[in-house]
Amino acid sequence: MPGSMAQSEATRLTEEQAALRRVATLVARQASRAQIFGAVTEEAARVLGTEAVGMLRFEPDGTATLVAQSSTPWDPPPLGTRLGLGGDNVVARVFRTGQAARLDDWAKATGPVAAMAQRLGVHSSVATPIVVEGRLWGTMLAATSQTEALPAATDSRLGEFTELVATAISNAEARGQLAGLAQEQAALRRVATRVAVGLPPGELFGAVTAEVGRLLEADLAGMIQYVSDDTIIPLATWAAEGEHPQVRGPWSLEGDRIATRILTTRRPAREEDWAADGGPIAAFVLNEMGVHSSVGSPIVVEGRIWGALFVHSKRPDEPLPGDTEARLTHFAELVATAISNAQARDEVGRLAEEQAGLRRVATLVAQERTPTAVFAAVAAEVARIPGIEATMIYRYDADRAVTVVAGCGDAEFLMPLGTRLPLGGENIASRVFRTGRPSRMDDYATATGSIGARARELAVRSGVGCPIVVDGRLWGAMITMSGQAAPLPANTESRVGKFTELVATAISNVQARSDLAASRARIVAAADEERRRVVRDLHDGAQQRLVHTAITLKLARRALENDEEAAPLVAEALDQADGAIHELRELAHGIMPAVLARGGLRAGVEALASRMPMPVTIDISVGRLPAPVEATGYFVVTEALTNVAKHSRAERAVVTADIANDRFRVRVQDDGIGGARADGTGLVGLGDRVAAIDGQLSVESRAGGGTLVAADIPVHR
Repeated sequence: MPGSMAQSEATRLTEEQAALRRVATLVARQASRAQIFGAVTEEAARVLGTEAVGMLRFEPDGTATLVAQSSTPWDPPPLGTRLGLGGDNVVARVFRTGQAARLDDWAKATGPVAAMAQRLGVHSSVATPIVVEGRLWGTMLAATSQTEALPAATDSRLGEFTELVATAISNAEARGQLAGLAQEQAALRRVATRVAVGLPPGELFGAVTAEVGRLLEADLAGMIQYVSDDTIIPLATWAAEGEHPQVRGPWSLEGDRIATRILTTRRPAREEDWAADGGPIAAFVLNEMGVHSSVGSPIVVEGRIWGALFVHSKRPDEPLPGDTEARLTHFAELVATAISNAQARDEVGRLAEEQAGLRRVATLVAQERTPTAVFAAVAAEVARIPGIEATMIYRYDADRAVTVVAGCGDAEFLMPLGTRLPLGGENIASRVFRTGRPSRMDDYATATGSIGARARELAVRSGVGCPIVVDGRLWGAMITMSGQAAPLPANTESRVGKFTELVATAISNVQARSDLAASRARIVAAADEERRRVVRDLHDGAQQRLVHTAITLKLARRALENDEEAAPLVAEALDQADGAIHELRELAHGIMPAVLARGGLRAGVEALASRMPMPVTIDISVGRLPAPVEATGYFVVTEALTNVAKHSRAERAVVTADIANDRFRVRVQDDGIGGARADGTGLVGLGDRVAAIDGQLSVESRAGGGTLVAADIPVHR
């Protein structure tokens, strides 16, 4: 008896080893999984002498899939059947513990697997884990309907077959990973080649999306761009079968958890159940695209999140693999490189175009072209900047209104030249007017006021405005506009600002030329008027007296010749001569008083003050000055005191003069009724005279607050 048992054990071991060798041979030959799984279950059932051996794979969703089944005396479930892993049974125990499990009475078992076993009449079972590279992959199950329990060694003998299965699975996964890696590298090379040749963005985005979808065996794929913190636009789509549902943007991120998560974390994310999301995107993805789960990876360009790349699955019970995020990231990085390269190329080209535009405008400015020509040229150059669809130049008017003085670009957004609109409300022109700084509106739907209403009528979506400052004074604004959903680029303000500086220079040059011409005209007119006054005074005064004197002397000579009384005639001639001399002195005093030439400014002002109808306090602490400065200071005092005497109704006046920091300062202050106008003929001419020696004249005159006339003139000793 012992010898027969030993021989039986030897035979069993021999058969078992032969069965294991046959399976190992299939593994070594790299047979398919289905072949290996089928062979293992058949060999194990024959060697173990059990009625059935099955193999189940554990799924991420907590179920087990039947992947192989030996021949059985009963009608087994078909391959691919999925069973829940709840309840208490040998399969559920292996899933929970990762250890072998035995159950000799299935009548007490629970759960979906138990229900299936009880239907088939299974009485005793042993299950062993299949562990692939440290990960619980599934289980192999030996079962019998006999009342006699399976032998105690069944679990260890079955474990030898599971080790071969684990090796086969590991080898197959390694081959699959190697093949997948090769496919991924090939796809990445194709994308990198497209990036290197500078494929247009639209074509590149479509190519990348298709490569990703095919490689990751997705049902759908897509790419989006973030245009703001709460808005996206679709850029490319792909479908494994048929046509991808048409997607139009922009879309609000409301309720879209995955895109919002990517934007806020700048990391890959997945959505396992779109039904849990709300908002328009989730509704479209569920109802129109039929998607159940998605994985997305951010596209980060130069440290800024630009967009995202997505793959989608329509299969509710088959989520995307766990390595999808990592594999998707490789393609997102290539897209980011392409965008960065394209932006760099665009930036170089943009800079070249911008510099050329600036040179063209600067040439017009240097050629002293009219402001109208410069405005038109600037508007045309700015309208060429990418993203800008139209440009208008506004002039701020004194009555708190704006006038359109130039425009170029899409006629849909332009107002006719000469259009006037009142300032006020929330719009770019009014903001620039209030702050004197650049301003932008990324959504003109919120604009108010007459200007905002007109912009909405013209379908303007976003805009940027930059101030035009001429000689320290806000003159106007340059407004750029777009009707696109995406707002104007962040650098629009700085780019437009360069052109506003040229506009300001052109306006300043024209004003300077105009002011110079007007000043010259006023100086010539003043000189002509002064000559006419001298001629008139000579003709009406001293000249008439001298003519009268000459006639009287002739009469006196005739009287002497006729022995007539000549003394009265001679006396009359002397009186007329004395009057002529006095009037000539007065005339000379008005041109340049002798006392000024002899005694300087203080003496000249004292002589002038002595003839004023009101008291004049004099505080002059300067000595002799260069002749042009001294004369100009004197005429400032003369004009100011003349106005005081004629118009101010003042009771007193004060004249002060001193030198500080090489500047001669002269002030004439009165306590009269005020209201003097700086643009009066006398003060304008005086301002021209002061400006001729690089000085500045100012007039302060408040109603009821007196008048201050002040000159500030540089002195170079």
